[in-house]
Parts: sequence; structure tokens; C-alpha cells
Amino acid sequence: MSQTIVRPLQLSDHDEWRRLWTDYLTFYETKLPEQVYAATWQRLFSDGEFEPKGLIATLDGKAVGLTHYLYHRSGWSIVNNCYLQDLFADPAVRGQGVGAALIEAVRQAAAVLGVTNVYWMTHETNATARKLYDRVARRTGFIEYDLL
Repeated sequence: MSQTIVRPLQLSDHDEWRRLWTDYLTFYETKLPEQVYAATWQRLFSDGEFEPKGLIATLDGKAVGLTHYLYHRSGWSIVNNCYLQDLFADPAVRGQGVGAALIEAVRQAAAVLGVTNVYWMTHETNATARKLYDRVARRTGFIEYDLL
């Protein structure tokens, strides 16, 4: 039986990261300019408390999932919060624990820093992801608003 391995992104993961992140953006019908890809990749390897972090998941040595997450301050707590910004598992491996393994790895990374509030959003129509999220987390009931 195959085991999902989750680890921090490495510079050598660039091509697989780009493939997976592009697939994630395509799922959400989004395209980003090259400068955003470049800046995001650079930020993932930049020091700083609030710079984004990245993890990649492999199955049988093949990159099959990724997540980006970041820490931020809150007026409601002394410790930071952790926002799991992007989470993607290749459609070919969905249902095999990749998404759950990535979420758990973010939870563990946050716990090392004393951060217990790990949260994320998904689109209401993302039924596949919501099945996982309903199993591993509690739904808060909050509705997001955006100022465009």
C-alpha cells in the first residue's frame, strides 16, 4: 500500500509545485501573471514570521499535492493564527488521504509554534473538498465578504 509523504517544499520542487499550483488555479478558473508565480515561489523560501510556507505531498515518489499556509497576528489572541491558503490534491489521487495528510502537516507545523487556530476557506460548490473538511475540522458558520 502506498503512503503519502508530506514535506516542506525544496527549491528542486519548482516544476512540480508550478504544475500542481497551476492545476489548483485552473480548478478555481483563475490565471495569474508570471510575476505572481515568481514572487510566490520566492516568498515561499524567504525568512520572516509572516512569509508563506509550502508543503508538497508525494505518493510513490510522485508529487500529488501541495499546500500554502501563513501565520498572521490577531487582535483576539497573543499567539498567531495559521491560514491554510491553498490546498490541492491531484484529482487522480483524491480520496487516498493526500488532502488530510497535508492539513495534518500544517496543523503539526503550527502546533510547534504554539499556534492552535488553523483555518481555511473553500468555495461552497466544492463538494469533494467539503466532505474532507467536514470530517477533519469544524465548520464555523462564518461567511466571507470581499471588497473588490
